[in-house]
Amino acid sequence: MKTFAPDLLAGRVAVVTGGGSGIGLRVARELAAHGADVVLAARDAARLEAAAASVACATGRRALGVATDVADPASVKALFERVDAEFGRVDALINGAAANFVRPSEALTPVRWRKVVDIVLNGSFHCALEAGRRMLARGEGAIVSLVASYAWTGAPGFAPSASAKAGVVALTRTLGVEWAPRGVRVNAVCPGIIDTPQSRERLWPEEWMRERLLDGVPARRFGTEEDVAQAVLFLCAPETRYVAGEVLVVDGGASVGGVPYLRFVEQAGVVRRARPKT
Repeated sequence: MKTFAPDLLAGRVAVVTGGGSGIGLRVARELAAHGADVVLAARDAARLEAAAASVACATGRRALGVATDVADPASVKALFERVDAEFGRVDALINGAAANFVRPSEALTPVRWRKVVDIVLNGSFHCALEAGRRMLARGEGAIVSLVASYAWTGAPGFAPSASAKAGVVALTRTLGVEWAPRGVRVNAVCPGIIDTPQSRERLWPEEWMRERLLDGVPARRFGTEEDVAQAVLFLCAPETRYVAGEVLVVDGGASVGGVPYLRFVEQAGVVRRARPKT
């Protein structure tokens, strides 16, 4: 069930990096379903073309795919020049491009480290700067970056991505404060464990793995791509113009903590209900 007006973003243009597949594509479709024309940016031109066509077909909005390497400032500049030429404006930027190598930290190479940081952190900066300059000139706009909770907790095997995402959180808060007085809102969405075909294949290929992960989620379910897309839509909406420099966590309560005690209370409650009266 849709909870936002279908014309919420009518007349607006959104750029979504990492928009060729997965969460990025789902976000682009959600923004388009609420009235925005969308530009999908990623490195795979063929996948982008198909993704843009699917968004246009599903929503009736204009959708354009532009092959872009967000780690390359020149490529990002060309992306936004294309947006200027085709649409004449940019109202929202979603930084969704991501990369990671799951390795023990001692096995990392400088090349792999730089690749992740270049795409996640530097790419977010390059795009925010190009989009931000255009938004600042008009005095309005929204930038939303996708981060991860291990940006503040760390995670074994995720050193490059955790470090880069932590940088994106700091960038979000810095630009959020710096640009809020000039009408540009900069925020982030932090997804938890999202149920996708890829995550099922890579994170819980066996049932016991799924159960172990679910045990750490108070909501007792994994998130969906729609959960993330709805959060992004919320932060892009004109009605959230007073939100700046924030990270909206969408993880069913997992990052709040207290799960072991929650499980204890649940089990103890069952015991107490079963205990005979004396």
